[in-house]
Amino acid sequence: MSSTNKNTKWARRLRYSLILKGMAVGAAVGVVVSLFRYLLMKAEPLRWTLLEYAEQSAGHALLGGLLLAAAFAGACLCLHYAPMAGGSGIPQLKGELIGEIEENWWKTILAKILGGCLCIGAGLALGREGPSIQIGAMAGKGMAQLAGRKKREEKYLMTCGAGAGLACAFGAPLAGTVFVLEELLSTFSIEILLSTWMASMIADFVANVIFGLKPVFALRIEEALPLRYYWMVLVLGILLGVLGVAYNKVTTWMQDLYAKIPNKYVRLALPFLLVVPLALYYPMALGSGHYLVDQAASGMFTVQALLILLAVRFLFSIFSFASGAPGGIFLPLLVLGAVGAGAYATVMTEYCGLMSIYIGTFVMMGMTGLFSAIVRSPITGIILITEMGGDYANFLPLSIVAFTAYVVADLLHGRPVYDQLLDRMLARNRSVK
Repeated sequence: MSSTNKNTKWARRLRYSLILKGMAVGAAVGVVVSLFRYLLMKAEPLRWTLLEYAEQSAGHALLGGLLLAAAFAGACLCLHYAPMAGGSGIPQLKGELIGEIEENWWKTILAKILGGCLCIGAGLALGREGPSIQIGAMAGKGMAQLAGRKKREEKYLMTCGAGAGLACAFGAPLAGTVFVLEELLSTFSIEILLSTWMASMIADFVANVIFGLKPVFALRIEEALPLRYYWMVLVLGILLGVLGVAYNKVTTWMQDLYAKIPNKYVRLALPFLLVVPLALYYPMALGSGHYLVDQAASGMFTVQALLILLAVRFLFSIFSFASGAPGGIFLPLLVLGAVGAGAYATVMTEYCGLMSIYIGTFVMMGMTGLFSAIVRSPITGIILITEMGGDYANFLPLSIVAFTAYVVADLLHGRPVYDQLLDRMLARNRSVK
């Protein structure tokens, strides 16, 4: 047998071996991330119940304050025992894939699940997707280490777990696969593609068994956007590109301010303290804000109300994330894009002849465009929002707004958010050493 045939057979065995291992990782990630997703689904409604309960009397309000303090204490314990569980988790994963960071997989999983539930449930404006990606990657790493696999295969299974984590968190298996190739690796390999795709599909299947087949966002998109409105799509893309650069710059500025506070637990306490006045006067700013996407698409808000909501959530999401709390920015930034685009579409209906039935379409474009401008992964953004919303009729305008926002952010020299977060983390680690 020639060496070429031997190499071909070896490559084929490796490919199918990774696919089988990816399936195993996907099943494990589907269970673990579904548990995390289920706990968050219970935690956020519980917060609203406690807010209503706290309004009844001073004693009830005091009890609510004690529960908030307990959530803060629990989050501090999580960060004490697993420091790498802080923040989104995606910069940590990118750092580990390039050999700069080493995480304890089981500590990170436990701390991320508990800390994420405590922080998001308490009302910090954070999301589940970054933690789900990190949890998935650590599950893949754990399976590789328990099986005694080499470092290279461990990284393969980590990427499988990361894609599966995103797929399970948002019901978006194709987006999970593309995210790994576009954001985590920035390269292409048929072995990674097939194994991650299979892991993402298996994880999504597990999530569908548990949560059902409905899309994550229940937007009612009735028809494709007419071509006469496409100029509005271009303008929206420009605005979102500017907003995305502003978001990343303010995030850096806020992290610089937090860095002046030497104690990480004091830094974490600040957003928890801010929860109290927001709970009293503007509770819509609390939590991941998932429900706000559907409300923005329904046209139930005035332009003024949407702009106020955009400003408050913009600041509080950055204030929450920059503190180092366990939680992601995917979902909060999608909510910002939805609210901002909802305000834009409402203006277009009042002054430029846009039919109100297309507000939901613009909300979807807002999420896609802001994701593209902030994360700088436009293909992932397009596929992610398409899968989450279940709307395949408006793929072209989603692509236009994502590309426009990406180009504007690039021309303004805005850095991708996870790159700047990774650079900051690596610089801090080197200074400690």
